[in-house]
Amino acid sequence: MAMGAMLSSRAFASPLFSGKQHEMKHCTSPQNRCACSLLPGERSGRHITRSTLFLAYRTETARLEQLSGQIQQPLVNSSRDYLTMRFCNASLKKRVLSRVECFLSSDPVNSGWQKPRRWENFTRLESACVQPEYRIPIRTRADCKAEQFEITGSPLSPSDVPAEAVLVGDANEVSPWWQQFPKRWAIVLLCFFSFLLCNMDRVNMSIAILPMSAEFGWSPATVGLIQSSFFWGYLLTQILGGIWADRFGGKVVLGFGVVWWSIATVLTPIAAKIGLPCLLIVRAFMGIGEGVAMPAMNNILSKWIPVSERSRSLALVYSGMYLGSVTGLAFSPFLISKFGWPSVFYAFGSLGSIWFALWLRKARSSPSEDPEISEAEKRHILGGNTIKEPVTSIPWRLILSKAPVWALIISHFCHNWGTFILLTWMPTYYNQVLKFNLTESGLLCVLPWLTMAVFANIGGWIADTLVAKGISITNVRKIMQSIGFLGPAFFLTLLSKVRTPAMAVLCMACSQGSDAFSQSGLYSNHQDIGPRYAGVLLGLSNTAGVLAGVFGTAATGYILQKGSWDSVFQVAVVLYLVGTVVWNVFSTGERILE
Repeated sequence: MAMGAMLSSRAFASPLFSGKQHEMKHCTSPQNRCACSLLPGERSGRHITRSTLFLAYRTETARLEQLSGQIQQPLVNSSRDYLTMRFCNASLKKRVLSRVECFLSSDPVNSGWQKPRRWENFTRLESACVQPEYRIPIRTRADCKAEQFEITGSPLSPSDVPAEAVLVGDANEVSPWWQQFPKRWAIVLLCFFSFLLCNMDRVNMSIAILPMSAEFGWSPATVGLIQSSFFWGYLLTQILGGIWADRFGGKVVLGFGVVWWSIATVLTPIAAKIGLPCLLIVRAFMGIGEGVAMPAMNNILSKWIPVSERSRSLALVYSGMYLGSVTGLAFSPFLISKFGWPSVFYAFGSLGSIWFALWLRKARSSPSEDPEISEAEKRHILGGNTIKEPVTSIPWRLILSKAPVWALIISHFCHNWGTFILLTWMPTYYNQVLKFNLTESGLLCVLPWLTMAVFANIGGWIADTLVAKGISITNVRKIMQSIGFLGPAFFLTLLSKVRTPAMAVLCMACSQGSDAFSQSGLYSNHQDIGPRYAGVLLGLSNTAGVLAGVFGTAATGYILQKGSWDSVFQVAVVLYLVGTVVWNVFSTGERILE
């Protein structure tokens, strides 16, 4: 028995066969007939009606329609009596061929299509009437009539589709790659670029201050006052930024911060020409905008990133800060030499408008607010947890009563003391101790930022791998932060013993590289212990970190007046060791704030 029905490209290919060997040849008739020929030894050919073909199809595929849509099994088995009740009996003698003319339409209720695996190199009927690859379970019906016909010609080509074939829907439609990109990582990349702009706008003043002081006649004391005015506003909004982010959402607060500091950056040349008080106010305003960035980012990632990806996502975002410093230090001298010092502020500040346009279009404060995210990704992010309502009040007494919160605050202070000393005083150390000139010092100042950007991401991948292997989050955070403390302590101790500039630079780079493992330690821990209050927690700990930078920078100058660089490094090492002990005794990776 033999019968074949085939539709090209987005069509139906459903063989109903039995017998030994088959060959298929293309019919070149105007009706685009498809046929399967029988060789000697076949038993019979049978007339097929629309209802019988549909019944045969439904009978065979009833149990397969519950699968995932990838059915790769012939619709009819080879039993010679399978369709006996519907087929008329007619014996075929030697080399009598049967032609089947098929008109196929899709079921409008369950529309779909099937695509043959290949069209060429047909040697057997099994390969000619190929097993279809089902994209969506469909129901079809066909009008077929069988008649004796001697078939000649080439195999059926994809262009020979009956005009009556109708396709309802396109199950093979594939979205562009940028629409398939995980939405949570799009949020991470947008946060990365916001932090890139954050440090670009911050470090440009350290380069532009030289021609500015020459033009306006500022003294060194005035230069120091201008540089410190940024931290007035930066300290002010650390905790406030966390409160706002937890209440109103990270999208609103981070977007506000970028727009605010971008406007302040553009206004800096105008304020400088008006007068010193106006410049100090604008710089403080810029600090207000950048002060909300870290708490808002921490809030939004606490809702978008599952714990299995938390370390590497935060490491990528914070590496934006490091690369922003590199970019700002690299491009500022070029812009100043070509277009004058105001161009640095105009160019860097205007980039914020581009970022803000993308942020408004693509970002949401949480997955539940995003209409574009898939249900599968939403389930992956939530991990079985329910979506909590936005914070309406901050339980300060509860937060400050938890030992892991104080472990975060103290460890952040100890960490930033050493970090800010190295980043602030490094050019002076290179010049006074290693005898590098200012050009060489500037180039070498970029090296620690690059090292931190690389090792922050390495540490993030290591941490998430350890979590995926079943190691507890608490142990992972303690391991990574211990490296972030003990690594710098070791290399700073070694720094006082080296005698060559090359080894000294290597020790500084290794110290900053190991310091970057903190991104997978304490910087990730805010989201672990209290994801609903992640913004507030980071605001608290980062306030302590900023104070460490302010006090540590001032204390270093005092120590250098009375002692040496060895004393500066010894103080930093002691604080690193204190932080290590506090962190390993009191920190946890478990949620303590609901």
